[in-house]
Amino acid sequence: MKKVKIINGQIITPYRIIKNGTLLINGHQIEAIEEGDIEAADYELIDAKGNYVSPGFIDIHIHGGGGHDFMDATEEAYLKIAEIHATYGTTAMAPTTLTCAKEDLLKAIDLYKSTNAKNTKGAQFIGMHLEGPYFALSQSGAQDPRYIRNPDLEEYKEVIAYGAEAIKRWSVAPELPGAIEMGKYLKSHGIIAAIAHTDAIYEEVLEAVENGYSLATHLYSAMSGVTRRNTYRYAGVIESAFLIDAMDVEIIADGIHLPAPLLKLVYKIKGPDRIALITDAMRGAGMPEGESILGNKDTGLKVIIENGVAIMADRSSFAGSVATTDRLVRTMVQMADIPLVEAVRMMSRTPATIMGVENTKGTLTVGKDADVLIFDENINIKTTMINGTVVYSSADFV
Repeated sequence: MKKVKIINGQIITPYRIIKNGTLLINGHQIEAIEEGDIEAADYELIDAKGNYVSPGFIDIHIHGGGGHDFMDATEEAYLKIAEIHATYGTTAMAPTTLTCAKEDLLKAIDLYKSTNAKNTKGAQFIGMHLEGPYFALSQSGAQDPRYIRNPDLEEYKEVIAYGAEAIKRWSVAPELPGAIEMGKYLKSHGIIAAIAHTDAIYEEVLEAVENGYSLATHLYSAMSGVTRRNTYRYAGVIESAFLIDAMDVEIIADGIHLPAPLLKLVYKIKGPDRIALITDAMRGAGMPEGESILGNKDTGLKVIIENGVAIMADRSSFAGSVATTDRLVRTMVQMADIPLVEAVRMMSRTPATIMGVENTKGTLTVGKDADVLIFDENINIKTTMINGTVVYSSADFV
């Protein structure tokens, strides 16, 4: 088993930074963390050169990158997406689908299963996130309206049975007929029920939370806020997520989907232990700006990447982000004035907890997986290590 000793690092723990720290890795796991030097013979030495040493970033909502999308339905797409995002600090991810036909969902599950063991050079897969197709048509956003429908009991039972070991999360509009029953079913099978692309009001969200729903998918995007019906005002999903302490939220912290004041507001109300930063990245992440496609490369929607975001071809709305996880942390620190330790927590420990992998991932803790990053004060990734193996080092750091 390979042994690695990282020295001269500013080691980020969930609550503080250990100055001039040393981290030992034995095989796939973290063996020791201390301030100063640790006597250790026969260890490969990595000098962090005063940079930060951080837990790997965990992205629980991601569609693509590097010119590929998980809906392309190819092994190459799955593996290349994992590899390109590892260069930006992502060490674990939840491959995410889009609204589609049942046959395409089953195909996506097949590819997840076939590529999981082959994924040795990129961010690890920690379970699939099915985004749709059970959404409110009025909040479709960039989801293809051709496939949006109400929850179908026989359909989702079949999909879950087919992907029992793969599916870890399903995003649904809770106000739809059959959505409450679906939430109960998801929870009974250990699958996270998330609220997304919805026009629900507070009373509907509260009922959903009482019946299994626990997470708000990309807060503010494609969901209701305060609405007026027949003179009376009703709190929407956004306000519900703030009011219900037990709800976790995820935010696309690229600085464009949510400007600085909203990033600060979410942080102030929910706190870092209830917020997961997500990229929601489509195939344009890590690619030049210009025309692109959201979803399957042959049948997806044409979009435009400009000014650091993907937008619909008619420029009517956003069409997903092109963010990478390093950019999310950088945005929270530099734009939203969030302490680095807490920005990193929202990109590591909190998403690990939401996905139920906190016993092995999410913090630099003795006994956990050696998913480790080295980055500078501007969150430029210098080294990415997954399970004790370096999968990326920048040219200026080797």
